[in-house]
Amino acid sequence: MLQNLLQHKNLILASQSPRRQELLKALEVDFEVRLKPIDESYPAGMQPAEIAKYIAKKKAAAFLNELTDDTILITGDTLVFKDEQALGKPKDAEEATRMLQSLSGTSHEVISSVCVTTSKQQWVTHDSATVHFRVFSEAEVQHYINTYKPFDKAGAYGIQEWIGHIALLKLEGSYNTVMGMPTQKLYSLLEIAATA
Repeated sequence: MLQNLLQHKNLILASQSPRRQELLKALEVDFEVRLKPIDESYPAGMQPAEIAKYIAKKKAAAFLNELTDDTILITGDTLVFKDEQALGKPKDAEEATRMLQSLSGTSHEVISSVCVTTSKQQWVTHDSATVHFRVFSEAEVQHYINTYKPFDKAGAYGIQEWIGHIALLKLEGSYNTVMGMPTQKLYSLLEIAATA
């Protein structure tokens, strides 16, 4: 069991996302949250999955000189892609509206990366899922933005919120990946890191 393997390890989650914290708690492991401001830019011309992994590794790099032998650091990133275009976190209601309108009645890809880092090694992987939404009305988009203020979410939505409940037609892949953390892949990486 992972809990036994992690008994003498200090697990750190470098994410302020309540969704990632909730998903990690669901794995029944103890962890602490530590945050550092990170520039999430990336080089032009990268493939979608590479962008997500690049940013996760960038987040880990900020902590490298603080990691002790008993520390395991978890970082990750989630990106929404529509027609090969990355939809990041909207800066305001206008941008959120544009993003949601572009996702209305179509499918898009969500890629979540996870990076596990110790003082000696690093493992990084990703998972992708395809989300199919029904058409949203303008009133639904405005209600969602005004009520849920999705400005901290890639693509301007959280699948676990109202918009997901009313508009998700089909999901190909892992629900947790769309929420922000491919837990099945993270669990496997933590088992490897705990025994490495």
